Amino acid sequence: MLSFDASLNANGLELRRETPDILQINVGKLCNLTCSHCHVNAGPARKEIITRETIDRVIDWLEGTEIHTIDLTGGAPEMIPDFRYLVTRLRELSVPRHIIDRCNLTILLSPEHDGLAEFLRDHQIEIIASMPCYTPENVNEQRGDGVFDDSIQALQLLNKLGYGRETHLPLHLVYNPNGAKLPPHQADLEADYKRELRSHFGIEFNSLFALANLPIARFASYLKNNGLYEDYMTLLATAFNPATVDGLMCRRTINISWQGEVHDCDFNQMLGLPLGGANQKPRYLWDIDHEQLSGQPIATGSHCYGCTAGCGSSCSGAIT
Repeated sequence: MLSFDASLNANGLELRRETPDILQINVGKLCNLTCSHCHVNAGPARKEIITRETIDRVIDWLEGTEIHTIDLTGGAPEMIPDFRYLVTRLRELSVPRHIIDRCNLTILLSPEHDGLAEFLRDHQIEIIASMPCYTPENVNEQRGDGVFDDSIQALQLLNKLGYGRETHLPLHLVYNPNGAKLPPHQADLEADYKRELRSHFGIEFNSLFALANLPIARFASYLKNNGLYEDYMTLLATAFNPATVDGLMCRRTINISWQGEVHDCDFNQMLGLPLGGANQKPRYLWDIDHEQLSGQPIATGSHCYGCTAGCGSSCSGAIT
């Protein structure tokens, strides 16, 4: 199998940054679920969470930029003690920012987070929610027993609040395959989701994002434990699509950890790859000038085949 950089070179391509317009904050690894495809190894026992001090430093840095979108991910971002503080501080910035919450849905039903869905609505937070299938068998297999029913209940709650129905409250769903395979065609799958969820549960949503599973952390362990790792890597590399490279999220996004360390993407963060590559020293968000990143090389590895296989896979789903 060719290295990812060799595949780029063979197609006359380079993977370099543009001036970023999205800041993705991985606020920590705490989560109420332990999904089999998770590249973060998130779970209920994880202690890594962003502190209020780090939040304040991030907000101070953002105030001096024109970055327009803040993408909150985890773990379950809403579980960190200062989630509402973070959102409120973001909303108080002098220049309005668009905020995305990557939500696992089930957290919206937790008694410990009472009023969370209403809080997201009141602050007009875009929701991108994990929903790996429209049938209970596939969802529960990937995310745990009972998760499908809870997800349906949470989606119905969001619809009741206006999500997926009012233009200022977008609701998108995320599909990940069960097992070592590529996602099907996104548009066809979205049509299936909309038909099934509407007819059986009265649920409406805006778009479906089809994402490939990255061979990192918990999913990598699953592949290796089942003797599937090499075959899956070959599948990804064979399906490399050069037309996806221009649309990769890493070209226009700054990703930071719960400690504020900067990475090219969330996958690189989980692999410990700092901004620009393994030979670079770790840097913190408040120590960089984001406008100077344009043209800089992006750290890559064999996992990058997961974002460039088939129709591609980025934060907003298929690329081509």
